[in-house]
Amino acid sequence: MDVFHSVYRELGEDESAHINSIKNFAQELYNLYPQTEDGRGKNREISLAMTALEESVMWAVKGLTK
Repeated sequence: MDVFHSVYRELGEDESAHINSIKNFAQELYNLYPQTEDGRGKNREISLAMTALEESVMWAVKGLTK
């Protein structure tokens, strides 16, 4: 069993486009969050929102590529 996914399957053109759409949309939302000069959230709540968005994208991509 390949638990750590040492071999990835090739993605189709539609799958790649879908993943790029998700990432682009998430980046737009991420850019709306108030941030400090170094790209961190201005407070704990914003930092948590940024982390949750990053995690959401990760799981969405994982779900689409399985």
